[in-house]
Amino acid sequence: MNKEQLIEKIVAFFKAVISCALLVTCLCIFSAAANDATTSTEQTRTQLGNDIESLKSEVLKLNRDLFVLEEDLLFPASTQVAVFVSVDVGRFFKIDSVEVKLNGDNVAGALYTKRQRAALERGGIQRLYLGNLKTGQHQLTAIVTGLDNEGRTVQRAANYQFEKDDEAVMLELKVVDSESSYRADVQIEQWVL
Repeated sequence: MNKEQLIEKIVAFFKAVISCALLVTCLCIFSAAANDATTSTEQTRTQLGNDIESLKSEVLKLNRDLFVLEEDLLFPASTQVAVFVSVDVGRFFKIDSVEVKLNGDNVAGALYTKRQRAALERGGIQRLYLGNLKTGQHQLTAIVTGLDNEGRTVQRAANYQFEKDDEAVMLELKVVDSESSYRADVQIEQWVL
């Protein structure tokens, strides 16, 4: 059993424990409400509503904590690499798809709808890939396909060599309009953390 499978089993176990605790708590609340004949129906409903809302907020908090724990266990900062995509104004190039390779292996890809493309052109940044890498030299290759300003399908590509050490690496694929050549280019920039 590898590390990822073990982590997945631990997370599944904690989720099952939380679900069981929630079920037992709800049963206790309903049982106590049914046994308390002296309390008026309206007070019981109000108390049950408050208890259920309290439980919901606790479950949401536990779920958020579990998500953070799962991210930290699956993608520790010492091995983490993330790839983001951003688009400049988009006058000379309308992004259609992106393909990302790390050390020659396909690791991520995306096809964009009009709405997603518009969000990127308005300044949005998409996390395209999150994974783990060993320390050492690595190569990222990005292939971006889209339409130029005349409606023709074109591809742009970029390669980037980087050194992975014990810190997280964040890389941004930027589709940038070039005023001088009236075309778009793909640039890869490493974020300084």
